[in-house]
Amino acid sequence: MKKIIIMGATSGIGLKVAEKLAGAGWLVGAAGRKVEALDELKSRYPENVMTARIDITRAGAPRELLKLIREMDGMDVYFHIAGVGYENTRLDLSQELTTLETNVTGFARMMVTVYRYYRDTGMSGQIAVITSVAGTNGIGRLASYSSAKKFQQTYMRALNQLANIDGVDVKFTDIRPGWIRTPLLDPKEEYPMTMTLQYAVPRILRALMRRSRVAVVDWRWSILVGLWRLIPNALWVRMPIPVTKSLATPSEQDVNVVEAQEG
Repeated sequence: MKKIIIMGATSGIGLKVAEKLAGAGWLVGAAGRKVEALDELKSRYPENVMTARIDITRAGAPRELLKLIREMDGMDVYFHIAGVGYENTRLDLSQELTTLETNVTGFARMMVTVYRYYRDTGMSGQIAVITSVAGTNGIGRLASYSSAKKFQQTYMRALNQLANIDGVDVKFTDIRPGWIRTPLLDPKEEYPMTMTLQYAVPRILRALMRRSRVAVVDWRWSILVGLWRLIPNALWVRMPIPVTKSLATPSEQDVNVVEAQEG
């Protein structure tokens, strides 16, 4: 039985991936902050799901993750989906710091734990992460979010190099989706080229199973990312890149959550 731990498995992408893999016979370690959602998932797949309440922003998160790994008697895949993001044009400091605490500090906390597990045990495996197309360039309306996602992408690349230096048998998969309509997206907003979970999750799973090094979801976003990488920086910083077509008032628009996966 293949074993995967999904960090951020209580809603959206993480929950759908957990359901798909548990239904396919995997042993799924579902981790996140919402105990009720974890318990409900466990009740539907009692033989294939183990759960742990883990908040990646807490110092004790590595200990809880290692405990879950022991309870599962190992781990073939670690899939990190937990994260938050805001459209924060006012640069509200609390929102910027929350994004960085989760998507940078919390992310690094878990990556270090997982990498050390594979290195110290000599086990082979896979480390997969949901980053974002936003990480391929700095987006003014998503300053901390796009920067944090770039950090994640660079950190994965660096760990991949370190694994080769250390002789650690781990594959790294960086999955970069565009907007996916989940319950945590603001229902008052319209997002460009939005994908449904039903559409996006099979493509995410395909990248996971293929152990793709980098996968952009979907083809439309892949074309867009390729095009905006050709834009000179002097021109990019003058472009008013839209994030949403707002249905909210201007004051609300400044603080809308534009992407969030359960941490």
